[in-house]
Amino acid sequence: MLRHPLRQDSAAALLTIGTAVAVMTAGCAGSSSQSTPTRNATVPSCITPEGGKGCLPLAKDAQRVDLGRPVFSHPASVTNPLNPLGKLDQVIYGGQVDGKPWRTEFTRLGGTKPVTWDGRTVETVVMQYLAFSDGRIDEVALDRFGQADDGSVWYFGEDVFNYADGVVKDHEGTWLAGRHGPAAMITPTRPKVGDAYRSENIPGLVFEEVTVKNVGQRVTGPSGRVEGAYTASELHMDGQREDKIFAPGYGEFSTGSPNGDLEEVTLAIPTDAHPGPLPAKLAAFSAAVGKTFDAVGTGDWTRAAAASQTLKRAWAAYRSDGLPDLLEKQTNRDVGLLTGTIAARDGGRAQQAALRIAQDNLDLQVRHRPVQAIDSARLILWARQIGIDAAAAGAGSVAGDVASLKWTWDRVRPTVDQTRAAGIDTQLSDLQQAADAKDTKTTAKATPALLTALTAIQPR
Repeated sequence: MLRHPLRQDSAAALLTIGTAVAVMTAGCAGSSSQSTPTRNATVPSCITPEGGKGCLPLAKDAQRVDLGRPVFSHPASVTNPLNPLGKLDQVIYGGQVDGKPWRTEFTRLGGTKPVTWDGRTVETVVMQYLAFSDGRIDEVALDRFGQADDGSVWYFGEDVFNYADGVVKDHEGTWLAGRHGPAAMITPTRPKVGDAYRSENIPGLVFEEVTVKNVGQRVTGPSGRVEGAYTASELHMDGQREDKIFAPGYGEFSTGSPNGDLEEVTLAIPTDAHPGPLPAKLAAFSAAVGKTFDAVGTGDWTRAAAASQTLKRAWAAYRSDGLPDLLEKQTNRDVGLLTGTIAARDGGRAQQAALRIAQDNLDLQVRHRPVQAIDSARLILWARQIGIDAAAAGAGSVAGDVASLKWTWDRVRPTVDQTRAAGIDTQLSDLQQAADAKDTKTTAKATPALLTALTAIQPR
């Protein structure tokens, strides 16, 4: 579930309606054609805005489509076309938050996780939300979802890790159905204009109420026009609203607005997958990205300048064939930034720009290669970035690189031979200890061995 750009839940809300969580029960759930309607009389009819007075402008009960008791016979089969999380391997989002480039990898993890709620255990699909601000780790969440028998999709909670300067600063926004309150509907079966539902429904901890504004819409997706989307207005705890769009084959398609904070689908796999080998022009661009990344890391500005010019030519040739709009915009911006910082010999900003270009390159490749292969390549990228940042004695950057690598490793590890995986686990544990101690010298020394181990597990 997209939480940026406008995450409104905060500890301040606990002071406003601190007793609300205590009176919540697990009975408030969603509608189902096979369910018995039930009402939770203890849910407060007035929810005070965060930091304000009065009551939030909530939807009327007659509008609510989440007041029944959903049945979950096969919850891990999340196939609702408007949020097909059980079929999506990975969704890449782009945009901007607080004036900085924002990028997210939203990836389905293997297996399921049980959640006990309302007297029953529900096996949920787990999605890893890994978000970067200006190329650096900002937030991670492990989101749990299940589909009711009527096709509606429900949100069962999230484990949140908010980062600052490469380390976890807090877990604000964490909640779990059954432990803190009820699960919440995140996508209705067949939304209609005026329908309302609460995608997070634990006032005082997490709360969002969604009202459907338009249905049957056409949006421009990464691979062309998409029919059957819907737009909804989401009410947050501070009383502010933002629009969200859900689209078939993508789920949450965008949140926010182009003129402000925005998080929008760049591409989704397999929805936007292109069978066949890597196009020759993309292969040439990828090679140029690698050479420029290496040159920037060495601080050889003459070499970096020459590599960046080759990169610009390769990018111009590849983009002329037509690309998803957001991905082209994102990469074009980053190519311009990289060449500018190299010309200015701005080492720190050039390294950040090089990292973003390398991320862009893998995003471009994921349309043509399996997600597992791309995630494995991302491991190499983060290991190389650790070496660059450690050489610059950037303790915070190194810590963030290690965290990014470890979260990506969680996606790759199940596919790796257990003996090799155990060895990489040990190396990452040692790196984490060095990063925690801000020991960049030890981190730099350990990186070549890690790169060798990660190279050995790359798909052939």
